[in-house]
Amino acid sequence: MLSCITLAADVEGREVTTIEGLVGARGPDVVQDCFDAAGALQCGFCQPGMMMAARQLVTESPDATRDEIRSALASNLCRCTGYTKIYQAVEAACHRERERRAQHE
Repeated sequence: MLSCITLAADVEGREVTTIEGLVGARGPDVVQDCFDAAGALQCGFCQPGMMMAARQLVTESPDATRDEIRSALASNLCRCTGYTKIYQAVEAACHRERERRAQHE
């Protein structure tokens, strides 16, 4: 959901998670860790949207292909990078999510 065009009244009584809400009791979310490790952090303007879209993709499709990652992030524009590090970060987060799920089976 685009926060820039969402009125607070439209989400009244509903749960809203922001990038700050990704940090848990154990520290940063796997998506945040992977963006940091891949050096996918640039000016920071697009990062909240990129990370929130990536978090949803990792949750729903940890087997996502590069094309699916591109599609999931397509509504977030980055003016600082060629996206390579961002895609690598999301691929790493997907990989870690698959490993986490395999451990819990």
